[in-house]
Amino acid sequence: MKLPVRLVVLAALVATAACAPQTSGDTSSGKDEKSGTLRVWLFQEVNNKPKEQVVDAVVAGFEKAHEGTDVTVEYIPVETRAQRIKAAFNDPKSAPDLIEYGNTDTAGYVKDGGLADISKEFGAWEEAKDTDPTARQSVTVDGKVYGAPYFVGVRALYYRTDVFKELGLKVPRTQSELIATAKKVRAEKPGMYGIAVGGAYTYGAMPFIWAHGGELAVGKGSSYTAAIDSPAARKGIEAYTSLFGDDNCPAAKCAGMGGNDTVTAFASGKAAMAIGGDFSHAAVEAGSVKGKYAVVPLPGVRPGSVAPAFAGGNNLGVLRSTSHRTLAVDLMKRLASKEAQGELFEAMGFLPTFSDVREQVAAREPFVQPFVRTLAAGTKFVPVSPAWGQIDSSLVLPTMFQEIVSGKKGVGAAAGDAARKMDAAFGSAG
Repeated sequence: MKLPVRLVVLAALVATAACAPQTSGDTSSGKDEKSGTLRVWLFQEVNNKPKEQVVDAVVAGFEKAHEGTDVTVEYIPVETRAQRIKAAFNDPKSAPDLIEYGNTDTAGYVKDGGLADISKEFGAWEEAKDTDPTARQSVTVDGKVYGAPYFVGVRALYYRTDVFKELGLKVPRTQSELIATAKKVRAEKPGMYGIAVGGAYTYGAMPFIWAHGGELAVGKGSSYTAAIDSPAARKGIEAYTSLFGDDNCPAAKCAGMGGNDTVTAFASGKAAMAIGGDFSHAAVEAGSVKGKYAVVPLPGVRPGSVAPAFAGGNNLGVLRSTSHRTLAVDLMKRLASKEAQGELFEAMGFLPTFSDVREQVAAREPFVQPFVRTLAAGTKFVPVSPAWGQIDSSLVLPTMFQEIVSGKKGVGAAAGDAARKMDAAFGSAG
């Protein structure tokens, strides 16, 4: 595995931001030093350089505004975030001051006592009033705010316009047409995946489950019950796993693939289709398929319908263990500001969490439209329970998919096992 790279940011571009806020004292360190080194962990993207440039500019402005302060930014792999961040919670001395984290992790991190309550600072932040309500919900637990939304993300269907034209294919309008189209491409072009799919690509699989009327779980808070083994959910699982095989994406190669792997396969020309996010745009543009692809909402079961997409996105949060609370909150707000989110969109295609900024970028950038349509069609989320972090980090759903595509278990048995593991996690959460 490639080791994360530590970047000491020394750029000289100034980013505007408000004065540092008053602290509410919610830190376990009991300190609030106004100088020194701040450590930041952000996620490593498929094509990370544009993100680094945006971050460098923001941090340079922060350092200029706070004499005697510098920042180190480390980009960590998303796949190992659970272990890294859990270890940071347990070892404050080596922990960062500020982290980027997935919005599905909020409840679990709050239960672990790792994130600082920044409700007062967030409430006093002028820009916060324009935060998308769903994005704000993603940093809120029991009415308290534990971070700032960084970007929102949904996934749609990327497809090769040149390949479709060459083979006389139409853009699929249903999931059954999608499956048939993928297999036709593979038959005509044996060296290409019809659609790149991954056994570890949970968020690419969820729309198939939801489109068939299934749910991951039902309930609220910690009182959830798994529904992944319901008849409707099993239909969606069957549809997704039918794409693994020599007639599309061989299980031996694709069972272990995650979301980044499928985007990389598409961007490099190895797949005719892929389920990618708005946040995948920069990586695809940097690949060999630039100018030869288009994006449409992922189809649902009925012709013309849109499969419910996972309402994804990332947040920024200050750790309770920080000894630089005021500085960390200020840097968080600068990184998550309207200006910085607009620049992050230009650099990476990440959709802003501010409604007004998102409307502005959608009006001038055509590629955003399929994702905006997907958002408008209705999105879904994972159970808002501390248990989800355990379910996610223990790879319950990827294990289920991989057992099915490898032939070790049938859909019913694998889904039943996954449901039992999920229920055990829900039970332990509360």
